[in-house]
Amino acid sequence: MALQIAMEYETEWNENERDAIDWMKKALAQAGVTEQLPPSEVVVTLVDNERIQQLNREYRNIDRPTDVLSFPLWEPNEDWVLNEEEERVPLGDIIISIDKAREQAEAYRHSFNRELGFLAVHGLLHLLGYDHETEEEEHEMIRKQEEILNHIQLSR
Repeated sequence: MALQIAMEYETEWNENERDAIDWMKKALAQAGVTEQLPPSEVVVTLVDNERIQQLNREYRNIDRPTDVLSFPLWEPNEDWVLNEEEERVPLGDIIISIDKAREQAEAYRHSFNRELGFLAVHGLLHLLGYDHETEEEEHEMIRKQEEILNHIQLSR
């Protein structure tokens, strides 16, 4: 697999939702294929609303919970350079609020699997330099996300 995923858990996890992690990993793997990534790695951390609000406040000066935060290790147009000890390009960190994922899955009336997959892919695309500051950027990002999720049958 071109994309290696390291998982970290900083919140309580419902055993009934274990499938969602597998779907999230499938979605990220497909994103790696779609984006033609070289051997690379990403860290995904699952947190609660309290923790993501703390991070959102600290790094974005926004004092409320959000669904996903991305912390890239590279600038958008920067070349990826590996040192001698590295076998994979470290892309950065994706932090996902499990609480928000549950809320949004219910609000959007789709599965928790789809919501978690969507948030992970959204976070990864941010690590790769995609953004949604303009309407054109937003359309491109939405198109990419849907293409990736549809490819693994994780549609709405």
